[in-house]
Amino acid sequence: MSLDFNNQFVGTDWHPFIQDQAKRMYWSDLLNHVENAYTTNLCFPPKALLLRAFLTTPLHKIKIVILGQDPYHQPGQAHGLSFSVPSTCPVPPSLRNVLKELQRDPLVHPPLSNDLTDWSKQGVFLLNTWLSVRANEAGSHRNFGWEKFTDACIEHVSKECSHVVFMLWGAAAQKKANLIDPSKHCVLQAPHPSPLSAHRGFIGCGHFSKANAWLKGKGVPAIDWSNGNAL
Repeated sequence: MSLDFNNQFVGTDWHPFIQDQAKRMYWSDLLNHVENAYTTNLCFPPKALLLRAFLTTPLHKIKIVILGQDPYHQPGQAHGLSFSVPSTCPVPPSLRNVLKELQRDPLVHPPLSNDLTDWSKQGVFLLNTWLSVRANEAGSHRNFGWEKFTDACIEHVSKECSHVVFMLWGAAAQKKANLIDPSKHCVLQAPHPSPLSAHRGFIGCGHFSKANAWLKGKGVPAIDWSNGNAL
């Protein structure tokens, strides 16, 4: 399957954004890099799921953005949503710490599954900075041009949406804060949930209950973090 992101989004509210990015100078190089990588190596997520986060969470429904780095690089893990894995997959270390923080927070209920698709359907945009990776090589696609695309995406969400909570975990994500309008949105920052840094302040950050409190204060329905329906 060749990459044709533009046609994939016809009829969705992401389509004008994808159309605009397809006209940018970086776009053809990005698609060529990705196409060549998937042709010559085992890469994740499956090609059909590269932009799954955009298809699962319409622009007009976004309430929260959780920005990851690159997809999980072991077989059977990455399925197009940051931090999420299929329900049958063992819990990766970073997701384990996300679940640990949810369990610690008395104001929210932790998810019933490792698959966070329900979050995305409620309006949690689970975006990675780099949307593909070679098997067993974290960060291997960082020079493809994905960051230009996802930076533009964050700016677009900031401009087009109202009352969004941006959860920026770790130094790489926090560099994106300057793309977000703080007069319209809430920006929460904490260390990355990786085992290397979660103990430095991610555990105990309270982002999930803080996000719900901020949304409710703006008259926006909160997120049911247990993978149920919006509260």
